[in-house]
Amino acid sequence: MERRKNAFTLIELLVVIAIIALLIGILLPALGQAQRSAKNVLSQSNMRSLNTGAANYASDNKDRIFSYTWRAGETYVLPSGQTRRPNSDQNAAADQNQEILMRVTGRIQGSTKIRNFAARLPHRRYSHLVLLDFLTDVQPEPSAASPFDRNLIEWQENELEYLEEGSTFPYANGQPVGEYDSDPNWTNLAVIQRWPFASTYQMVPAAWNTDGISGALTYSPVADTPHLFAGSNAVPLGRRKITQVAHASGKVMLFEEFDRFTDKRGLYFAYPEAKPNLAFFDGSVRSELTADSNAGWNPSQPGTEWMQTYVPLDTFPLPKGGLGDPGRYCQRFRWTRYGLQGIDFGGSDVGRLSEGLPREPLTCYEP
Repeated sequence: MERRKNAFTLIELLVVIAIIALLIGILLPALGQAQRSAKNVLSQSNMRSLNTGAANYASDNKDRIFSYTWRAGETYVLPSGQTRRPNSDQNAAADQNQEILMRVTGRIQGSTKIRNFAARLPHRRYSHLVLLDFLTDVQPEPSAASPFDRNLIEWQENELEYLEEGSTFPYANGQPVGEYDSDPNWTNLAVIQRWPFASTYQMVPAAWNTDGISGALTYSPVADTPHLFAGSNAVPLGRRKITQVAHASGKVMLFEEFDRFTDKRGLYFAYPEAKPNLAFFDGSVRSELTADSNAGWNPSQPGTEWMQTYVPLDTFPLPKGGLGDPGRYCQRFRWTRYGLQGIDFGGSDVGRLSEGLPREPLTCYEP
C-alpha cells in the first residue's frame, strides 16, 4: 500500500497564507502604535532631562533661567581669536551662540567655519545651546531632538549636509518658494548651517524676554510669520529668574512645536486638538490638550489676544488645510498672558478675572 506524503495541498497552503496575512494585518497597527508610544515616552524623557538640567543651571547661576549671558558693552574673544564688543543684548547673544558652536565643533576657520548671524534672535530655536553647553561638550546633542523629529535627527547625523546636493535643510537648495515662509534670510549660509544644532523643544519667550507689562520694552510676535519676533535692540534679554515664575506648575517652560504623536503629519502646537509634550517650570513634563490652555497675548499690546496663521518653513509639517491655510489660532503658552507672572494651565487666567475681564472664549480660531 502506497504511503501518503505529508505535504500541504495548494488549498491548505493558501489558507495558511491567508491566516498569516490576517494576523499581520491585526498585529501591525498595534505594533505601530506601541512604537509610537515608546517614542513619545522617550521624547518626554528628553524633556525631563532638559528640565533637570535647567534646575541645575539655576542652582549654579543665581537662580537664573538658562539663556544667553553675554551682555552689551562687554568684551569677548571667540575661539578664532576675533574680539567682540556687542552694542546690544541681541548682538551679544549672537556672538555667544557663535562662540559655543565654534568651540564644540572646532569649525573656526575655512569654508565650514561657523558664521555669525545677528539679524535674528538666536533665543527662539537655540536657547538650549547655553544649557547643553553647561551640561556637556557635545553638539549636536541627541536629547535636543524628539524621536519623531526625523528631519532634525538626520541633520544631527550629518551637520555638514548643507554642503551636499539634495540637502534637506530648509531652503538649502534655493530661495523660499510658494506659500512657505518667504523670509529671504532663511537662505543665509549662517542660518542654514545652524539647523543641526536646533531643538524640537522650544523655550517660551517669557523665559528670556520681558513680560511686556507696565510699559516695559519687549519683543513681540510678527503678524505675517510665526517664526520671527520684533523689538528694539534696547530690550534687555536673558535676565529672567525662576523666582519670577508665579505659577510654576501651570506655566510652560519648553514645548514641542508640533504634536507628532497624535497626528503622524505633525500638528502645529496652537491647534486646539494638538496635545504636545510640555515641560513646566515646576519640573514636571505633561502632554496637555492645547484647547485647555489660556489664549495668550501680544506682550507689546497687553490685553489683546494674539492670533496667528501657521506658515511652515520648507520641510516642516504643513498646516491642516495645506499650504496657504488662512486659519488664525491663539498662540497660547508661547505668549503667556502676563509672561512669567501668568498661567497657562490649571484654571482660568488669574489676571483676566482679577481685572474683571471675561474668561477666554471657548474657541480660539478665525478661519
